[in-house]
This record gives sequence, C-alpha cells and structure tokens, in this order.
Amino acid sequence: MYLVVFFVLPLYVILSVAFGTVDPTFQSAVPIYQPWFWSSRYVTLVVGDAFGYQRGVYVRTFIYVFVASLICVFIAYAVAYYVARFGGKRKGLFLTLLIAPFFVSYLMRMLAWINLLQPDGYINKVLGWIPLAPHNVNWLGGYPVTLVLGLVYGYIPYMILPFYGFLDRIQQSLLEAGRDLGASPARTFVRITLPLSRQAILAGVVIVSLPMFGDYYTHDLLSPSPKTTMVGNLLDSAVHSTGQGPQAAVLVFILMILLLVPMGYYLRSTSNELKVRT
Repeated sequence: MYLVVFFVLPLYVILSVAFGTVDPTFQSAVPIYQPWFWSSRYVTLVVGDAFGYQRGVYVRTFIYVFVASLICVFIAYAVAYYVARFGGKRKGLFLTLLIAPFFVSYLMRMLAWINLLQPDGYINKVLGWIPLAPHNVNWLGGYPVTLVLGLVYGYIPYMILPFYGFLDRIQQSLLEAGRDLGASPARTFVRITLPLSRQAILAGVVIVSLPMFGDYYTHDLLSPSPKTTMVGNLLDSAVHSTGQGPQAAVLVFILMILLLVPMGYYLRSTSNELKVRT
C-alpha cells in the first residue's frame, strides 16, 4: 500500500502527463489517464532531441558524473580509511566534523564557493602568487572543472559515511592474519581491505551519482553557461517553460532510465555477494 500511494500513483500521473497533451488556451499540461487515448507525440520529440542536437548534453552529463564520482571515491576512501584505522579515540570528533556540512544549507555552501571563485576572489589571489599559474580566470564563466569540483564538494559527505561504516566493520583479525602470512601493509590493503570494501564503493557511487544526474542547481550557481548544461538543467528549463509540461515528464522518465542502470548493477552485485556468503 505504501508503494502504491507514494510511488506507483505519482509515477502513473507523470506517465499520463508525458503521453498527454497541452491546453491550447492556457498552455498548461493536460494529463490523459486513459492509456487508450495516449499520444506519443512528445515522447518522440524529446527522444529525437536526445539523439539529435541535445546529444552533447547527455554525453557531458555522463562525463561530469563519472569524473566527479571517481574523485569522490578517491577522496572519500582515503578519509574514511584514515578515520576507521587511525582515528582511535578521536573517531567521534572526526565523524562530527564529517557530518557538520549536512547542517549547512547546500545553497549557502555553493554561495561560499561563488565568493571564492569570483575574478577578485581568493582563488585568483592565491594563483596570482604562483608564477606559472593562470591569472584572473573567470572560474564562473562556464568551466567544466568548476562544475565537476562543485559536484564533488556538494556530494562527497554522502560517500564518506558509507565508506567509514564498511571499513570500520572489517575485522582486525583478518588484517593481522595477512601480515602474519608475510604480506606487506600495501599488499594486505590490496588483497584484503580493498576486496572487502567493494560493496561500500558500489554503494557510495550509487548514493552520489544518482542525485548528480538530476542536479541542476550546481550548474546554475557555479557554471551558468550552455557549454556545461546537464540533463537536470534541461528538465528544470522544461518545468519552468510554458507549454512544455509533457516534455518535462518525458525527461523525468529518461532520467529514471539512466538511473536504473547503476541501481540495477548495484542490486545485482549485492544479491550475488549475499549468495556467495550464504
């Protein structure tokens, strides 16, 4: 009953809007709830655009999300590993510092980066002291690196905590057994710690990549340029444009299909892992 009320019904309404029509007078979306009256006009239009002139937007989105997720994995794993293995009595303090960003509004954190990245901000001032570094760069003028680092900064806390939870549960006796058998610390990490944390890496990637695909706010704040538009920006633009309600609904389903790929792989990997353990 819970899934019917909070998932199936809203999904059917969006589906009815996607295959519905637009009021000719008020240009508002008119959902059609009878499947036998559905029209594929807007679905064909949006899918055609996705394989046509908007194809670059989808390619950019995959590249940005992949690079940002990869950076998050390296940084989050290093931080979580240090806290889990070397935190000692200060683990509580470290976890508090890791959770602290959640108490600050995402908008406020992005606005802080805007002040740092402005032409007269501290980033350019610091780079001005470095001889070979670029000077007076307009970092807010549509640089992909600005958008990717903004995504990393905004979502990396969601990856650190799952990593820490998995790494902290790895039994110390397994690591000691590896060292007793003559393995070096690096080999112990590669042969024991890393394989045991595979599910944590998959979970962390899913947790941060899913919202990244639909993110539009980071682009609007840090890189408001058509050169760095993402799928979330197309959806946001359609929602706020007159007469594009069906297109927005179709974009929602396209985004859902994109998100089902990593989610399905994670569920399949988790299921296989459980079967191996049992």
